[in-house]
Amino acid sequence: MTWDQGTEMRDWEKVRVATGIEIFFCDPKSPWQRGINENTNGLLRQYFPKGTELAGFSKEHLDAVAAELNDRPRKRLEFQTPIEVIGDILLR
Repeated sequence: MTWDQGTEMRDWEKVRVATGIEIFFCDPKSPWQRGINENTNGLLRQYFPKGTELAGFSKEHLDAVAAELNDRPRKRLEFQTPIEVIGDILLR
């Protein structure tokens, strides 16, 4: 998994240990190094325009959007859904 350099990624070691996934950090100002992340951001913009304050949405609404996105096949994932790709990891 390739992550951005943001402070929200400070717990990356916990994620690595819990999932067994190797985590890499992209170079600053190099969005092409994290293609799935950039694609997901674009998909999220269909639901929440940039700058949207998520605090105004219910947990149920946010969960519904997450479920819809995780159930959407992606060309980049050979037309599998994200949940299919990481399902085995989540079941550990």
